[in-house]
Amino acid sequence: MLKKADRIYFGGDYNPDQWDEATILEDMRLFEEAGINLLTLPVFSWAKLEPAEGEYHFEWLDRILDIIWSHGIRVCLATPTTAQPAWLSRKYPEVLPVDIEGRRRTHGMRVFFCVNSPKYRERAAAIAEEMARRYARHPALAVWHVSNEYGTYCYCPVCQDKFRGWLKKRYGSIEELNARWHTAFWGRTVYDFDEIMLPTELNDDYRFQPNVELDYLRFMTDSTAECFRNEADILKKYNPDIPVSTNISGFIKKLDQFEMLKHMDVAGWDNYPWPTDPPDLVAFKHDIMRGLKGGQSYMMTEQSPNQQNWQPYNKLKRPGEVRKISYQAIAHGADTCLFFQMRQSIAGQEKFHGAVISHAGHGSTRVFREVKRLGAELKKLGSDLIEGRISSRVGILFDWNNWWALELASGPSKDMDYLKTVSKYYRAFYEKNIPVDILSVDSDLDSYDLILAPELYMTKEGVAERITEFVRKGGTFAATVMSGLVDENDRCVFGEYPGKLKEVLGIWVEETDALRPEEFNYMLTDARAGLPASRYRCGFLCDIVHPRKAETMAVYESDFYRGVPCLTRNSFGKGTAWYIGTEPEDAFLSDFFGSVCSSLGIRPLYPAAAGVELTNRVSGQASVVFALNHNVSEAWVDFGSDQLTDYQSGKTFTGMVKLAPWDVLVLKKKERN
Repeated sequence: MLKKADRIYFGGDYNPDQWDEATILEDMRLFEEAGINLLTLPVFSWAKLEPAEGEYHFEWLDRILDIIWSHGIRVCLATPTTAQPAWLSRKYPEVLPVDIEGRRRTHGMRVFFCVNSPKYRERAAAIAEEMARRYARHPALAVWHVSNEYGTYCYCPVCQDKFRGWLKKRYGSIEELNARWHTAFWGRTVYDFDEIMLPTELNDDYRFQPNVELDYLRFMTDSTAECFRNEADILKKYNPDIPVSTNISGFIKKLDQFEMLKHMDVAGWDNYPWPTDPPDLVAFKHDIMRGLKGGQSYMMTEQSPNQQNWQPYNKLKRPGEVRKISYQAIAHGADTCLFFQMRQSIAGQEKFHGAVISHAGHGSTRVFREVKRLGAELKKLGSDLIEGRISSRVGILFDWNNWWALELASGPSKDMDYLKTVSKYYRAFYEKNIPVDILSVDSDLDSYDLILAPELYMTKEGVAERITEFVRKGGTFAATVMSGLVDENDRCVFGEYPGKLKEVLGIWVEETDALRPEEFNYMLTDARAGLPASRYRCGFLCDIVHPRKAETMAVYESDFYRGVPCLTRNSFGKGTAWYIGTEPEDAFLSDFFGSVCSSLGIRPLYPAAAGVELTNRVSGQASVVFALNHNVSEAWVDFGSDQLTDYQSGKTFTGMVKLAPWDVLVLKKKERN
């Protein structure tokens, strides 16, 4: 993945153009003391590098790169194209985005450009080429970083024209588009691609024509990928051995990241959990990142070494917290541990955002001491983790098109939240320390024993067929309420729900009841379901399910659908397909998937107390076990007869081991003969 990596890359975003040389030299001393070995720059320096069109000033960056390299630190070199200079916005105002209300924005914000603007792409490519010519063979260069946190939507005339061209290429003819969009509804038929408008507040299509909005989101993903490649292809031309990436914003919904990663060498992820985020939600997002390149390790490109500055209440990271969340990322597949920012800015929007070196300007701070400790620990890990993978027998299907379509739909509930729902199912395995892979709907399923598809509302071409074949050959599959309702264009299936999945599930769904937040029902389980309780609370959505070949494993307790199935099991070929026709409480999911996993011989990595997270990454050099205690009290893990050696103390552990509050153990597992 990352070239020249002899250990986890440790460091982060550095903005030396804000500082004088004396400060930079002091930073180098502190970086060496903290074990920093990678700096990301110059992310926001376009205006300094190109103060006027075609006038380049790289001498200051030459000097800084030489200083960095003289201290044995490598660089993640960023094209500075996320923040265009004022002269570009003033001279060519068409580079500025138009918002959903039809307003052309003014200059000043970062990531504030139209990704389809020809002039923006021209000038971005020009400065990328200047950088590539100059630095593609620089000995400090470890990875290229293009722009920063893509995700701006634009509704300008250029985007309007390109959207029409994109639709023509996708559908081939206006007749096919009318059929796919079902424009007969509300008299929306069009007779020329030039009649199609972007979904904006000017025409309300973003609210009332979900299939148009869905295609617009696909178009913006493709446009952003083109914009990325506009620079990435140039960088690759000058040195194909250096990987190229960019960083994914914490708000990951905006762009289909599976599509974006087709054009990148490695995923990059900005990890900014809110103080209220439970550890399983953070772990779930890390596993999404690992899944974007088929289980390949990824870069954690940003996290805060202390508090953020953009949350309503910006709490300090507690002692030991930055160490714990850093190891959680590494435990789930990150090969870097990078911070924003290295030195705290003295002014601007993020002047109070945490940094490795605070405004105090020295190393006598709690945060610096914690970062220094972490750096020393990562050095001891060496290269044992690099490109290490996690082996999973459970896969969860995750799809951005499905996410968008589900939440654009006008019903059955305004509270549809795909990420929240999938994370709820993920939690059932996380709490048992059963590893899970997050898969695209196009993934090969053959290596898995159990596949889940929570709220697979959209079934793209071939997906239901692959699931059916997976079960036929002996796999176990679990679907949920809101599955198999529409095709890729958000057209409802013509016939019984869940469409192409009804045969493998052995059921059909007649109706779906949307409960208010204060309403609930109960699932009464059959003894054959193998669950420890006979009654579980459920709510939000309740399907009225009719079994065809499936067996009923639970029914509703009340309402007019009392006694109607809400959990079914169908034997199909050599495998089994389950359908969960409501949203159950967490206890049901824990018990149910615990029982299913037990029947398949899928076991937790090790027995452990609640709140202890375990993972196992295996590389060509070592099998590494992580044990993270998320509790504020002491907890335990039982390694049984396995022998594991602590990278930090050299102590060998076996059997029952105590973990201090918020402590982390990183252990090398001795392979059995």
